[in-house]
Amino acid sequence: STPPLKTPIFMNDSGRENDRSLTTNLHVSHAPRLKRMRQLTRLLDSAISIPGTKQRFGLDPILGLIPGGGDTVSAALSGYIIVEAALMGLPRAALIRMVMNLLIDTAVGTVPVLGDVFDVFSKANVRNMQIVESHVQVPQPSAKADKLFIGLLIVGLILFVIAVGSITVLVLNSIGK
Repeated sequence: STPPLKTPIFMNDSGRENDRSLTTNLHVSHAPRLKRMRQLTRLLDSAISIPGTKQRFGLDPILGLIPGGGDTVSAALSGYIIVEAALMGLPRAALIRMVMNLLIDTAVGTVPVLGDVFDVFSKANVRNMQIVESHVQVPQPSAKADKLFIGLLIVGLILFVIAVGSITVLVLNSIGK
C-alpha cells in the first residue's frame, strides 16, 4: 500500500489560498489529480482580480460571453472536475451536490448578460473544490460511488453539455432567421 501524502488544503471562497495552513492525509496517487483540479478551478473562477476590490473571477464568465458555445465549453471543463472527484472516490452525495452546483451555474449562465454577471459571483467550481477538499481533509465513512454510478454520472454530464450546446445552436439559428 502506498503511504499517505501530506498536502496543503488551500481553496477558499474566492479560489485563493487560505491564510491557515491545513494539511491532510492524501493518498499519493491523488496528489497530481488534486493539483490539476485546483489549477482548473482557479483558472475558471478566480484567476483575475478586479482592481480596488477583493472580487475575483476567472474564464467562466468570459467564456459565457462567446455566443454559441462558451457556456458549453465552460460546462465541459467544470464537468472534468466532477469526473476527477468521482475517480478519487468521493461518495455519491458529494458528487450529486457537485453536479447540482454545475447544473445551476450552467443553466443561469446561459441567460445573456445576467448569466455572465451571475458567473462572476457564483463560483460553482470553487464550491465544488471545497466539497472535494472537505472530503479529502476528513474522509467520510460512507462508501465511495460505485463504477456504475460513476459511468452514469459521466454519461449524464456529457449529455448535459451536448444539450446546452444544442439549445445554444437552436437559439442562435432562430435569432438569425
